[in-house]
Amino acid sequence: MPPSDEWRCAVAAVPPGHTATFRLDCGGRTVSGFVVNHDARYRAYVNRCPHRGTPLDLWPNELLAEDGRALVCSTHGALFEPDTGFCTAGPCAGDRLTPLPLVVDGDTLAVSCPQRPPPSAR
Repeated sequence: MPPSDEWRCAVAAVPPGHTATFRLDCGGRTVSGFVVNHDARYRAYVNRCPHRGTPLDLWPNELLAEDGRALVCSTHGALFEPDTGFCTAGPCAGDRLTPLPLVVDGDTLAVSCPQRPPPSAR
């Protein structure tokens, strides 16, 4: 299915401690993203490590550390806070993931394109 400018899914499809990946078409550019449900709060980010621009997940939708407390970049092991996208360890310490607009509308999650596509969007 080709990407669209908005991605929707049921809240139940992303239970606590889980993620879901998707693609958006943002002004003719494809942006890979993901939603994380951490401590019953949803956040959406561009699936791109600020260190080298690689996707965080080497295997599809494998974004959380084993203990579920951090997002992890599979390329270099950088760790990110799920609630803020802030990098706490690794080669991008002090940087952060690019957030995407997310709305919880009843039982549905909706993620849309940022105002301007990130410079390194694919």
